Amino acid sequence: MAAYLLLAIAIAAEVAATSALKAADGFSRPGPSVVVVVGYAIAFYLLSIVVKSMPVGVAYAVWSGAGVVLVALVGVFFYRQVPDLAAAAGMALIVAGVVILNLFSNMDVH
Repeated sequence: MAAYLLLAIAIAAEVAATSALKAADGFSRPGPSVVVVVGYAIAFYLLSIVVKSMPVGVAYAVWSGAGVVLVALVGVFFYRQVPDLAAAAGMALIVAGVVILNLFSNMDVH
């Protein structure tokens, strides 16, 4: 259970970092640039801890699936980047894949 909590924090840090990339404007704006660097550092550090007790495939599937959807939501609310039907369908399939992996996979989570 602790691994999933750390993974959730890692995902939040990665989403914050990825979302700040646009505002960092090619690392020309210091504030958002710091959010990018610190966010990714936290995210990858926590992910490195998570994969000690969780299969890397499961951890990365959850990380990437949640990240895609959450970054898209940030894009909608902060950058007014509304996904079209194909993008929304693709994200739904990603979420479905992560759910299936977690509910039906026999990969051991130690």
